[in-house]
Amino acid sequence: MTPLAAQPARLRIACTLMAALFLISGIRKLLTWPATVGYFAKLGLPMAEAIVPAVILLEIGGSLALIVGWRLREIAAILAIYTLMTAFVAHRFWDADPTQFNPQLNNFFKNIAMVGGFLLLIEPRSRKQARE
Repeated sequence: MTPLAAQPARLRIACTLMAALFLISGIRKLLTWPATVGYFAKLGLPMAEAIVPAVILLEIGGSLALIVGWRLREIAAILAIYTLMTAFVAHRFWDADPTQFNPQLNNFFKNIAMVGGFLLLIEPRSRKQARE
């Protein structure tokens, strides 16, 4: 596995930009733990108190791993699945009241676009890498 520092600058920049969303979100969840538990419960997630630490660890740890390029394909795959799940759990525009329809629709498709970016990170960057 090639360290991220040895990858093209555009890949390093892409990983850092994609990670920023999760790093900020994870830190905000950590700093507002009780509100995050309440929000998760409101979304109907079972055992919100147990899910919050896992989500914070995934968001902060996953974003830092992306930034440094540690296990890039595996982390990108995990974050792709997580991001797709959050689109359907937290951004249900089809159930939103009229004032929240557009923001939820935008957030839903922001998540879908991020999944597309993660799928690009999962792909081998050359035929040689695909054979390794």
